[in-house]
Amino acid sequence: MIKKILIANRGEIAVRVIRACKDMGIKTVAIFSTADEDALHVKYADEAYCIGPPPSAESYLKYANIIAVADFANVNAIHPGTGFLAEDAQFAEICEAHEIKFIGPSVTNIATMGNKVQARETVAKAGLKLVPGSRSGKRKNSKKGTVETADEAAQLAEKIGYPVGIKAVAGGGGRGIRIAENRPSLLTLFHTAKAEGEASFGNGDVYIEKWIEEARHIEVQILGDLHGNVVHFGERECSIQRKQQKLLEEAPAASIPSKLRSEICKAAAKAAKAIGYTNAGTIEFVVDKEDNYYFLEMNTRIQVEHTISESITGTDLIKEQIRLAMGEQLGYNQSDIQIQGHAIECRINAEDPLNNFMPSPGLITNYHPPGGIGIRVDGCIYTGYTVSPHYDSLIAKLIASGRDREEAIARLKRALSEFEIEGIKTTIPLFRNILNDERFRSGTIFTNFLE
Repeated sequence: MIKKILIANRGEIAVRVIRACKDMGIKTVAIFSTADEDALHVKYADEAYCIGPPPSAESYLKYANIIAVADFANVNAIHPGTGFLAEDAQFAEICEAHEIKFIGPSVTNIATMGNKVQARETVAKAGLKLVPGSRSGKRKNSKKGTVETADEAAQLAEKIGYPVGIKAVAGGGGRGIRIAENRPSLLTLFHTAKAEGEASFGNGDVYIEKWIEEARHIEVQILGDLHGNVVHFGERECSIQRKQQKLLEEAPAASIPSKLRSEICKAAAKAAKAIGYTNAGTIEFVVDKEDNYYFLEMNTRIQVEHTISESITGTDLIKEQIRLAMGEQLGYNQSDIQIQGHAIECRINAEDPLNNFMPSPGLITNYHPPGGIGIRVDGCIYTGYTVSPHYDSLIAKLIASGRDREEAIARLKRALSEFEIEGIKTTIPLFRNILNDERFRSGTIFTNFLE
């Protein structure tokens, strides 16, 4: 039994995990940097400990400090949230060495699927179709599917056709990706992508993929238990992005037909079962204009947008993560999961959309979240709270649900009109514009929608 959990994260996801733990009667331990001493997750946890100065490398990413707190507080599990250490196989292994349960997939799952090239090879064996690009075993002298030089990348790009994506093998969150439209840009961006991969993830290896224009980004929520059972909770539409960072997500997807939806969900569940996946994860696909779908990547963690899957299935996915980490069986089959209604999430970021999305940290002088039927707000701010410049700009998630997409949109528009955050700039005005755009209303949306 898990009786006490340390949340190795901050912000809205730390608050979200604490709430799930309280529902289950599990004690919680928060960690925080000196910049977060007044944070909401610190206030809500049963215990809270400072682990270092503001830079993430000296606090939220410092294994020794986190494990020291876990040992001192006598926790028997760690939930890594959605970022920082959630996809860090080494951290998961350290937790195991200290006999602390890592609430997430196995070390093997994280290591294999966290490397984009290995992930591609693994799911290809499970029957998923890959975007044309560099693959191990297909080219002489290839290093696990990576591309070693800019000249080699240019030769491959000529074969598959421009534009191409240059991607870090350990990338995530939109980082380590560059799009080359021609040979000159590829020769420059190749080195940029390698440098960003090295700086952000400690791995400068990259691979090449055909960049699909007017693509739709579709992902499937997966849960697997330690007994070999796997189910999916439907798909999510994540096509509205900025620089490969998701801004608005909805479930079910509005841009794909029902037959394709069924195929993608079944393929994702089949692949997850084939690789022996456990706990929560998401398999992501890119869909082209002809409705061909290709494996994009797998996120071996719970995601920011898990909320909309919860809304359409009535399942608390964080509680399921904890339950599965204790070794329990899923206890239900795929046919037991019924998709009902529609849900849309807006990521409220402390950014100025009218000034090239410039970060907007600072003091919240007034905070009034919306409410009413079908509205959920997962946030981490309050009046008098100071948004730090040191971390991700996500400060709240606004989720609207309804009987159908039209009702969800209507409720979301109403909620956005009620939402008050003063003292800083936010992305709220951007979402008001998106909801009024005819392309969005009709479901004609692609990953280049915002541009």
